[in-house]
Amino acid sequence: MAKYIFVTGGVTSSLGKGIIAASLAKLLQARGFSVTIQKFDPYINIDPGTLNPYEHGECYVTNDGAETDLDLGHYERFLNTPTSQANNVTTGRIYQTVIQEERAGKFLGKTVQVVPHITDEIKRRIQLLGQTGKFDIIITEFGGTVGDIESLPYLEALRQMRWELGNDNCIVIHLTLIPYLNAAKELKTKPTQHSVRELLTTGIQADILVCRTEHPISMDIRRKLAVFCNVEVASVIEAMDASTIYDVPQLMLKEKLDTVVISKLKMRDRREPNLTKWNDFIYRLKNPVKKIKVALVGKYNELPDAYKSIYESFLHAGAENECKVKVVPIKSEQIEDYEGTMADFFKGYDGILVAPGFGERGIKGKIKAIQFARENNVPFFGICLGMQCAVVEFAQNVLNLKDAASTEVEPNTSNPVIDLMPEQKAIVEKGGTMRLGAYSCELKKKSKAYEAYKTVKISERHRHRWEFNNAYIKQFEAAGMIFSGSNPETNLIEIIELPELTWFVGVQFHPELKSTPENPHPLFVQFVKACLKTGRDITKKFNENLIQQKAEVI
Repeated sequence: MAKYIFVTGGVTSSLGKGIIAASLAKLLQARGFSVTIQKFDPYINIDPGTLNPYEHGECYVTNDGAETDLDLGHYERFLNTPTSQANNVTTGRIYQTVIQEERAGKFLGKTVQVVPHITDEIKRRIQLLGQTGKFDIIITEFGGTVGDIESLPYLEALRQMRWELGNDNCIVIHLTLIPYLNAAKELKTKPTQHSVRELLTTGIQADILVCRTEHPISMDIRRKLAVFCNVEVASVIEAMDASTIYDVPQLMLKEKLDTVVISKLKMRDRREPNLTKWNDFIYRLKNPVKKIKVALVGKYNELPDAYKSIYESFLHAGAENECKVKVVPIKSEQIEDYEGTMADFFKGYDGILVAPGFGERGIKGKIKAIQFARENNVPFFGICLGMQCAVVEFAQNVLNLKDAASTEVEPNTSNPVIDLMPEQKAIVEKGGTMRLGAYSCELKKKSKAYEAYKTVKISERHRHRWEFNNAYIKQFEAAGMIFSGSNPETNLIEIIELPELTWFVGVQFHPELKSTPENPHPLFVQFVKACLKTGRDITKKFNENLIQQKAEVI
């Protein structure tokens, strides 16, 4: 029988429940247990797929095509194992299921209520992964904060599960905040006491307190929290602010969080956690010997979480290359409005990544950035929309098809080099209707993609509606572009390259979704390597271009 750990949050949001859950899972996994993590979000959306990135950060896509919360990205990066649709559930999906069952007559005319029908569905979904027989431990993170109205059904379901499963099979970790008052020069426990009391009003006693803090928690404070929150002193865990989220497993190991959990669940301790590979990654991350600067050209740069997996992928690839990657977010509209030269705008950058996205806003800026990269041999990496923009730029400026465009931006263009997939044209609903999840791809051996992957057959995750229009393949190939990756079943183009340049690669899929600290994505690793290799030459060429442009003005 699987054991269940629930992670709730109190006092304030954004304390890092997902990171604590992932760190605990990492430690338990390192001890030899089979662990997975699931996230229950209290919002009414069926999934995050239709949410603006500014609302909830990036939408993380799993192998089976689920559009999920970005915390699942943390789960996969820490555990180095894939998640699925079952790992992320929203209130919207819970209610949708219950309402559909009511319409089908499943409840035999009974009044459908939050208790027991909604709570029963929550409990059913919580236990789905445990019933597969694949996992020893299921960690469930509840989104939101204790006291939120929308969280009440989840807490009631948790209360019932604790009663049904027993204390040896189900424990609660409550993440809270110990604020430091600078005027008083002391940490304050009262917010945590109130948060635990609020949790108690739902019938749930926290077993472990994980306390976020900027300053060390003394033994006196630990005892005070233990007494007033009704937990053991050893169950008061300090969670100091860390320089990187990848330090948190070690911090939790130092605090013996995993040991406390194993003891409370009455599990046999299998071995001391082996974090050798993880610690090696952290050492290389913190001790780089080189440095590069990469421009991240996108639409949602005000919120870093909108491109969370891309930023993390650069950390992984940078550590692999013993290199610090400084990623500078650039709004594509800034490029459109810039009155100077692109050589001046991108001076000092060793590479350019054009990010994924949807819609026409900022497209011209992305195309200008790509043109500059292509004409000046600056390492370029385009992801999803970034790849499509590279196709449009090449068509306009190399093939001289001046009206070439994506039909997403110009529906009536006479040269639709990027077009809507035929099966997408009749679709009206937006949610969950794109090309989603993992699809296979075959690579050409004489290509940068093959050099990176070192295999012909790969699988990558997708989230898009528009594709390269295969009617233009011959024109592009004649002008020097190669299509180094394609789907073997549909012949849809997956990867484009310009082989004469140091690194000019665009991919239709999202490689950032599969990068982890222990297995950095090969395309990011090779892109960083290309930036390192060409950095000095680029700086020299920038200066030569600027001198030439100034001479022409004179």
